[in-house]
Amino acid sequence: MSKTTVIRDAWIVTQDPLRRVLRGDVVIDGEKIASVGTRYEGSVDTEIDASGDIVIPGLVNTHTHIAMSVMKGVVDDLLFPDFLDKVFKIDSDRTDEDISTGTKLGCMEMMRSGTTTFVDMYYSEDVIAKAVKEAGLRGVLCWCVLDQQFTTQKGSPLKNCKSFCDRFKNERKIIPGVALQGVYVCNEETCVSAKELSDEAKAPITYHLSETRGEVNEHKRKTGRRPAEWLSDIGVLGERGIAAHSAWLTMNEVRLMANARMSVATCPVSNMKLATGGVAPVPEFQKYGVNVSIGTDGSTTNNSLDMISEMKILGLLQKSSRWDPTVTPAQDLLDFATINGAKAIGMQDALGSIEPGKYADIVILDGKAPNLRPLLYENVIANLAYSSSSANVKTVICQGDTVLLDGKYTTLDAGGVLADSEDMWRSLCLR
Repeated sequence: MSKTTVIRDAWIVTQDPLRRVLRGDVVIDGEKIASVGTRYEGSVDTEIDASGDIVIPGLVNTHTHIAMSVMKGVVDDLLFPDFLDKVFKIDSDRTDEDISTGTKLGCMEMMRSGTTTFVDMYYSEDVIAKAVKEAGLRGVLCWCVLDQQFTTQKGSPLKNCKSFCDRFKNERKIIPGVALQGVYVCNEETCVSAKELSDEAKAPITYHLSETRGEVNEHKRKTGRRPAEWLSDIGVLGERGIAAHSAWLTMNEVRLMANARMSVATCPVSNMKLATGGVAPVPEFQKYGVNVSIGTDGSTTNNSLDMISEMKILGLLQKSSRWDPTVTPAQDLLDFATINGAKAIGMQDALGSIEPGKYADIVILDGKAPNLRPLLYENVIANLAYSSSSANVKTVICQGDTVLLDGKYTTLDAGGVLADSEDMWRSLCLR
């Protein structure tokens, strides 16, 4: 029999189609939400007192490289070409052990900042999947595909990706997918074959797109087309697609992406830290119908996997760069991090809002924290977008599994992971 959990007397930010904010109980029956808002009087297995706290859907991080969490602080303050050279060298020396530790460390950081689902781009996703399952989060794990001449993978990246998708397609809370590193290391055959694999497996496909001006100019010099135009021409853009960064685009490219019904994962902190220039045209994405979601990128380009922080910074960057405080309002920012993120991975019917029948992906924030007060119906959304921090996260539930309870990890040996992470950093970064 499934267990019943009741979260009592909370502010419930439902993110349902009406964007209702309710005050009351959330009832979880096994993996799914049973009722929202009404007082529950039945028998329960677990009761969580959330009086005055804020309950939100689990956040969805649509672009990261989670195993890089053990590489913080090794490639900071470098020019972009030097950054890439150093990262690629470290990547080529990685082991299953340090990839697993990096994944667990990243999952711990995500739990602490309210993320229950993330989209990953890396190789060795089989190793990452095992660590994610242990942590209890939901991983959309996209195996990196690129031209044979550029890879450090053993064997064919495309075959490796297909094997991974076949092996993990029925795993609980693991969604295998396809990742194209980017047009700078993926020729037409690689891109088309990856899209065909995504279509065949009905799997998400993600790729770095127009992250830097140099990438765009070089591709245009080689092909005569900008990256998004070229990907459209060869049939790679599609509704399962998640384009990370997407900072150097024309309006024609935005319209092509909208016509393909695809998503973007904008990564503002990463782009600012690397000083690659360009600001993703978020208002235009919204205008033409591109689904906007948020990614943190990895811990070498951001140094943080904190979606709460990323949400606020995204809003501030858009407002500042446009000289327009009305763009990306608070409700939009919360949408990007929840229901839009769920839509990006094709799971909007199962995730992204607190509604009966959906998976119980739920985050409880401390409503008594001074930075979230005063707290009323009228300002709760603004407080979440502009005032909240990862320090407010108390409890995290992913598909009915409690992975963080009152600030304590319930699935991982936190002390062991933290200790191992320093050993891994030394082995990777002090060579």
